[in-house]
Amino acid sequence: MNANDSQQAKVSTPLPTREGQGGGSLSILHQYFGFSSFRGIQQDIIESIGGGRDTLGLMPTGGGKSITFQVPALAMEGICLVVSPLIALMKDQVEHLRERGIKATAIYTGMTHDEILVALENCIFGNYKFLYVSPERLHSELFQAKLSHMRVSFITVDEAHCISQWGYDFRPSYTEIAQIRKLLPQVPVLALTATATPAVVDDIQRQLGFREPNVKCMSFVRANLSYAVERVVITKEQTVLELLQRHPGSAIVYTRSRIATYELASWLSAQGVSSTHFHAGLTHREKAERAAAWQRGDIRVMVATNAFGMGIDKPDVRCVIHYDIPDSPEAYFQEAGRAGRDGDRASAILLYDSHSVSVLKHRLEDTFPPVEYVAQVYEDVCCFLQLAMGDGRGVTREFALEQFCQSFRHFPVRAYNALQLLSRAGYIEWADAEENHSRVMMSCQRQDLYTFQLTSAMERVIHYLLRTCTGIFSDYAYIDEKEVAATLGMAEQTVSEQLVELSRRHILRFIPRKFVPYITFTQRRLEREEIVLPPAVYADRKREMAERVQTMIGYLLTPQCRSDYLVAYFGEKNAPPCGICDNCRSTAEALSSLSSEQMRDLRRRVLDYVAQHQVTSTTQIRIPDVSAPLLGALLHRMMLENELPTLLT
Repeated sequence: MNANDSQQAKVSTPLPTREGQGGGSLSILHQYFGFSSFRGIQQDIIESIGGGRDTLGLMPTGGGKSITFQVPALAMEGICLVVSPLIALMKDQVEHLRERGIKATAIYTGMTHDEILVALENCIFGNYKFLYVSPERLHSELFQAKLSHMRVSFITVDEAHCISQWGYDFRPSYTEIAQIRKLLPQVPVLALTATATPAVVDDIQRQLGFREPNVKCMSFVRANLSYAVERVVITKEQTVLELLQRHPGSAIVYTRSRIATYELASWLSAQGVSSTHFHAGLTHREKAERAAAWQRGDIRVMVATNAFGMGIDKPDVRCVIHYDIPDSPEAYFQEAGRAGRDGDRASAILLYDSHSVSVLKHRLEDTFPPVEYVAQVYEDVCCFLQLAMGDGRGVTREFALEQFCQSFRHFPVRAYNALQLLSRAGYIEWADAEENHSRVMMSCQRQDLYTFQLTSAMERVIHYLLRTCTGIFSDYAYIDEKEVAATLGMAEQTVSEQLVELSRRHILRFIPRKFVPYITFTQRRLEREEIVLPPAVYADRKREMAERVQTMIGYLLTPQCRSDYLVAYFGEKNAPPCGICDNCRSTAEALSSLSSEQMRDLRRRVLDYVAQHQVTSTTQIRIPDVSAPLLGALLHRMMLENELPTLLT
């Protein structure tokens, strides 16, 4: 049974609710995803979007966001348009949906015109249920023209914080979603994100044109996750090793650089800790093999950049260690949250040393180099690509960043960030090399294959493609020549030669993988003095990053409960101390060290304070000579013992 045979409802027809039948969405959940019940706020979100209401879902990492749009999309007529900035995650979700017999496809920067056209035509005529698109594609005239012929059930905006200029990962291309809403005025939108401050929550709804405020929010508190900050005394490597020895089980160690992932994983392996490394520069096959080995438990420790984690659902991660300090609380909360998804006790540990704060501040300057420098990079890129003044609109050129930096003597990190700023300002579109993978699609019908005279090697390649690539007769499928060669026992060069020959004979279309990034100029080449970075791209963003950096420095130094510190940043005030972070444990030890007389005296002082003041929350209580963490722990204990019932209201 495929997705089109399942029970469906029109856009205007609400899904069954828990008060009603409740069977439609639950049966889809069980049939396609193997779960017997929803968790958290999943069903609330599903019922809201199924009822045609614009909905914003706030679900921390591991909350099961994909279920909230995949289930209602299967229950409704038409196709769900999914906007996502994460191309690797888009590809993974499309592949997983196809494996379940659900028709899905994706469009993103880097595809050819013919590839995009085939995908869009399939969405109009092929009963597809999901169309994933990168936000950059939304303004395309071709896309908008084809979209007008599709029956869209609803629009899903993943990583919705990207649409807010107050978000930690603002992307101007996300503002195109508002234009799409104008083209589909009756189609509801589901916005999803794992991290959003109150200001970002309001801005998301405003930017997306919500008809009415409608937020479904899970608590950001992770009761089983113990946060800690560990000061490095000897070396970071030795500290990581000691932490892994104290915290048995599967682990992730996040680093800032690709080189560090390799070096640390190699060092840990030499110390007898099973480890591997992961970053965006690995081949698709290498990424898949390492992620699979780690998920199976063959490898204990994954040392990775932030490229690792999206779409990875390993519930039994016992420890997440940050080798370097992330730029923002949002990034840290999301990455740390990959520990303990099974609900058992887990740890999130952030390392720092005497240089950490200065490094963090320097990173701010690298991320937002002077505007004059950004303009110089633009001019140098134009010269490097031999683009004449006034020319270039719509031109796409291959662009080797390393070669460019060597030729014009730029530091790679600063040059990369300058290109990102130019892209966000709308002067160029900049695509990393990792977004390009080999693709194949059959040019003939299945029955016609038997009419061709094929060599034995060609037949083996064809049989492999038919076995492993779902929907290859109607859409492009991604392949890894190394993986094909290993499976068939052939040389990689031989596999490539067979694919080229099959393409020459018009049996299939083969687009080889390229490792070179490319730049598309969205407007004519300008003079350096004409380059302007709007406040929403530069000044505002730099100020926001500076505030986030300061929040992370505060996280290092705070004496309060670390869980409270983080969730308060996301607007969840007055959460009780977690009791398990390093600060709470230290405070508990301090409480236990008090004598009975000291404890009675402290309790009396608290009760006297409450009697003399209008107390509505624990944050208003201040006792001289008593530290905030110690006082917080005592108040929590007194509330649990019903000694302070008024503080619970």
